[in-house]
Amino acid sequence: MFYVLSWFVVFSLLALWSLVAWGFHAIATWLVSNAGALKSDSSEIMSLRVPEWLAPWVPPELTSALPAMVSAVTPAIDALLGFAPAMAGALTVAVWVIWAIGSMLLIVLGFVLSGLVALLRRRRSARSDPSAAYS
Repeated sequence: MFYVLSWFVVFSLLALWSLVAWGFHAIATWLVSNAGALKSDSSEIMSLRVPEWLAPWVPPELTSALPAMVSAVTPAIDALLGFAPAMAGALTVAVWVIWAIGSMLLIVLGFVLSGLVALLRRRRSARSDPSAAYS
């Protein structure tokens, strides 16, 4: 029963890990493919505002400093946008390599948990059967 439970947890974590990797890849690919839209009009970037639902928790000083912060970062964003097509291919490879490493670690975790369950079962059976300890 504990073997099934441990592997169920491992496969659930593997499914969650795969969903997160797929989602990150989809969002990152969409951002890279639409990166040119950020470069098109700097007036749109300068008119960024804090969302209405977030405004009560953001200090007014930060809200007034937001356009200045964005204008300071804009040259770096423009420089990165030139590399966007090359980053798209590398991004795909990087996401799936990281996914594979994480998946392997989760499978190793499953084997470790199975070994731990086996060890605990042996110890429990040794305690419950005192004649086995003396033979």
